[in-house]
Amino acid sequence: MDVVDLARLQFASTTIFHFIFVPISIGLSLLIAVMETMYVVKKNELYKQMAQFWGQFLLINFAVGVVTGILQEFQFGMNWSSFSRFVGDVFGTPLAIEALLAFFLESTFIGLWVFGWDRLSKGVHLACMWLVSIGTMLSALWILAANSFMQRPVGYAIHNGRAEMTDVLALLTNGQLLWEFPHTIFAAFATGAFLVAGISAWKLLKKQAVPFFVPSFKIAIIVALISSAGIAQFGHGQAQYLVETQPMKMAASEGLWERSEDPAPWTIYASIHPDEQVNGFEIKVPYLLSFLSYSQFSGSVPGMKELQAEYEQTYGEGSYIPPVRTTFWSFRIMVASGSVMILLSLYGVYLALRKKLEAANKLYMRLMLAAISLPFIGSTSGWIMTEVGRQPWTVFGLLRIEDSVSPSVSAGQVLFSLISFSAVYFILLCVMIYLFVRTARKDPLASAHHEERLQDPFDQQGGGQNVLK
Repeated sequence: MDVVDLARLQFASTTIFHFIFVPISIGLSLLIAVMETMYVVKKNELYKQMAQFWGQFLLINFAVGVVTGILQEFQFGMNWSSFSRFVGDVFGTPLAIEALLAFFLESTFIGLWVFGWDRLSKGVHLACMWLVSIGTMLSALWILAANSFMQRPVGYAIHNGRAEMTDVLALLTNGQLLWEFPHTIFAAFATGAFLVAGISAWKLLKKQAVPFFVPSFKIAIIVALISSAGIAQFGHGQAQYLVETQPMKMAASEGLWERSEDPAPWTIYASIHPDEQVNGFEIKVPYLLSFLSYSQFSGSVPGMKELQAEYEQTYGEGSYIPPVRTTFWSFRIMVASGSVMILLSLYGVYLALRKKLEAANKLYMRLMLAAISLPFIGSTSGWIMTEVGRQPWTVFGLLRIEDSVSPSVSAGQVLFSLISFSAVYFILLCVMIYLFVRTARKDPLASAHHEERLQDPFDQQGGGQNVLK
């Protein structure tokens, strides 16, 4: 492998691994803020126990995630110096604000939240967690503002071979960002929700602290359903936006070599042959691609061959077709993951409304435990589709990948750092899994007073339940 391929592999591995932690922080901080809000409003101690228990997972994730972010910055500066010089003036503002405002907001108030239970008033302590949650979302906003520039450059001028920002407002109102941000945020909410629901399902299977984990599951599964619906809604809007701004990516995600028929069918499965630029066996759903692209059951979609000819006229000779198989299947994995999340959360909400969680089918609870992985699979495959489908561009229409790598870094140096970073990441992953499992095994009510009777806040009949029996 040459230096470009190795640098791309390292960037992909470090980014994917770091993104395991980002959505957990965003999702868990929101759920904990909701739980503590209910504690302050309803004055039910069970909500406090819930916020404290799930807060342990947030703290573990936050600590490990910071380390992965630092390593990511190292490889970024080392392997992609030409890219850094080209976009530095544009990226400087959003990344500086992300670090100085959003991250400091998170780290400051998460400390106050941890040590302020007995030192701050309930309202001030609650405000700390809401500020942590807002900080995580603001952090995502500024990072995605930079990424959106790579997808659709706006608010810049080229000067001395570099992109220089001319309009920060254009950067923040980039159409790519307006669809990408809510899509990503809802995916993060779903990640936290499925983590809490999955661990709760596991504890309910073992009949441990049932009065604690039933309401935890209920809160999480409601957030999971709302978030999964939000993912689908904004993902649909983002796909339609891609038809306008990055039609080659959309055509590759559909394995569409020639312009589609009108109305256009959506391909569920295709045997793709990139060298011959044809597909073999295909399974299609009539009309669906037209609806996904234009919200109507009519309209054709341009194919990659047609777009290749247009791009050659605009950008010069070269191949502008991305890795089609990767783009095609990553899109379908993302869609499949999101669809299963909607179905599982719908059934979970049904069980919660019918008060049948304690007697729920064991298969469903086992599926919910396994479903902890679904948001990660969906988010990872979605980002692979987003970044790989933009090839051969690092910054669409402005900077190619081969022109973005560091000219003075050898393939051997990149390989050494790739192996080193991968080893560190593997150790961090093992540490995180160990700490998560150890925390999940704890009895969240062990510290409660023996004489205290905590009531299931969702129990409409009253009377409460002895959670220490």
